[in-house]
Amino acid sequence: MDYKDTLNALQELIEIVAELRSPDGGCPWDLEQTPQSLIPYIIEEAYETVAAIQSGETEAIAEELGDLLLQVVLQAQIAQEYKQFSLMEVARGIGAKLIRRHPHVFGEIEVEDVSEVRKNWEQIKAEEKGETPDQAQLLSRKLDRYARTLPPLTASMKMSKKAAAMGFEWDKIEDVWGKFQEELGEFQEALAEKNKEHQQAELGDLLFTIINIARWYDLDPSQALQGTNQRFVKRLEKMETFADRPLTEYSLEELEGFWERAKNEE
Repeated sequence: MDYKDTLNALQELIEIVAELRSPDGGCPWDLEQTPQSLIPYIIEEAYETVAAIQSGETEAIAEELGDLLLQVVLQAQIAQEYKQFSLMEVARGIGAKLIRRHPHVFGEIEVEDVSEVRKNWEQIKAEEKGETPDQAQLLSRKLDRYARTLPPLTASMKMSKKAAAMGFEWDKIEDVWGKFQEELGEFQEALAEKNKEHQQAELGDLLFTIINIARWYDLDPSQALQGTNQRFVKRLEKMETFADRPLTEYSLEELEGFWERAKNEE
C-alpha cells in the first residue's frame, strides 16, 4: 500500500469537507448541521456499511465505508470550528488507545491466548475510567454501558448474555416460555388500561423476554428482524409486479391474495 497516496486522499477529503462548511460559498445544508443533527446519519451510514459487508460486494463496501468516514470527518470539522478538537486529535487519541490496550504487541507483556488479551483489555479499560477492579466487575456498570450506547436489540441481547453468565438465569427453557406468557398477559392488560406509559413499559418487558428466548435457542434477534424486513420488501416488490394499478386501489382481500402469491413464489 502507498501510504503517501492514502494520506493525500484523506487530506483531500478534509479540505472538501472544510469547503462545504465554509461560510464563504459553502453548502447551505452542510452549514446548518450540528453534531446532534448528524446523529441519524451516523447511525444510518453504520447500518448501511454493515449491510454492504454482509452482501460481500466490494464496491458497495468501499462506498459505504466512505460515507461512514465522511461522518467522522464532518463531526471533527464542526468540533474544530468550535475549537473543541480536530481530526488529528481523534486519530492520535485512538492510536494511543490501541497501543495502550495492546501491551502484548507494543509492550513487554506476553499472553497465551485470546482470553488473556480480553482480560488485559478490560483491566486497562477500567484503569482508564478510574475504576477499581471491584467496580469494573459490577454487573450494573457493564449493563448500563450497553443500555446507553448500543441499539436496543443488540443491547438487550448483550445484557441478557451477561446477566446469564453471572447466574441470573432460568433453570430450563420452559421457564422462559412461562415468563413470555406472563409478560404477554401483562401487556394485554396494559392495552386495556389505555395508559400509554404503562403500555410502553409492558411492551418492552415482552420484547426483552422474546430476546431471552432467542438467546436460549442461539438465535440473533437483530438478524432475524432484518431478514423479516427484507422479506417484507421483496414480497411487496412481487405484489407490485402482479398489480396493474397502484396497490392503494386494491381491497385488503385482494392485497392478501397478492401477498400469499408472492410468499409462495419465494
